[in-house]
Amino acid sequence: MTAAVRAELRKILTTRLWWALLAAMAGAVAFLAGALALAIGLGGQQPGDELTVPPDQLALTVYSAGVTLGYVFPLAFGAIIVTQEFRHRTFQTSVLAEPRRTRVAAAKLLAALPFALAYGLASSLAALAAGAPALALAGTGTMLDDPATWCTLALGAVAMAAWMLVGVGFGTLVTNQVAVVVGVLVWTQIVEPLARIGLGYWDAAAPVARFLPGAAGEAIAGSSFYSATGLSDLLAPWAGLLVLLGYGLVAAAIGWRTSFRRDIT
Repeated sequence: MTAAVRAELRKILTTRLWWALLAAMAGAVAFLAGALALAIGLGGQQPGDELTVPPDQLALTVYSAGVTLGYVFPLAFGAIIVTQEFRHRTFQTSVLAEPRRTRVAAAKLLAALPFALAYGLASSLAALAAGAPALALAGTGTMLDDPATWCTLALGAVAMAAWMLVGVGFGTLVTNQVAVVVGVLVWTQIVEPLARIGLGYWDAAAPVARFLPGAAGEAIAGSSFYSATGLSDLLAPWAGLLVLLGYGLVAAAIGWRTSFRRDIT
């Protein structure tokens, strides 16, 4: 098993994709956190505005920008860890070296763990590095002396790490790399945001939005733009983690039966 994990780590580290996506994610999260803090802090909010972020929630909303808007990066990279084998037709070589396909799948998941932690940590640090100065510039509180802030940052890192593991599950389900990356982008950037906004205005269906993947990820951090503005409620952090990982587990289980057990030709 150790040899299989080492082999998977080498496959990841010998390409530039892991750090290129990491850098892109950090830059995107920093930009989003800073822009969100300045837009809300300097733009001003009126009591009659339809969407407002309460002052005591502004800093937490900014620091959770990665979980709200940047989770597409670890999700996509987790999927690519698996699908690159099928795109470059190296899966056959992997199972010839290790015929027990359960170990191959487990090795990919274990190899993703250190990168998941790195992406989670980088996301929280980027949000903090850009968000805190922007909040100070806007004249709003940075809340750096509040334990809730550090709890949100820590749990946000956990959420981003969980997203990469979910990506491994979805990569197991959809082994076509182009299809899974396009699907991830469409779902995270278009479908789910529109669904959450729509469900947020429909009282009977509003509770359903809490169980969507993005909402589950935000629930882990305990704060998001959607919850702060009242568009949707969040589950408890532990429930959000279970729901999010559940999506990945179900996807991996289906993918195991349909892709990883398929005969090699």
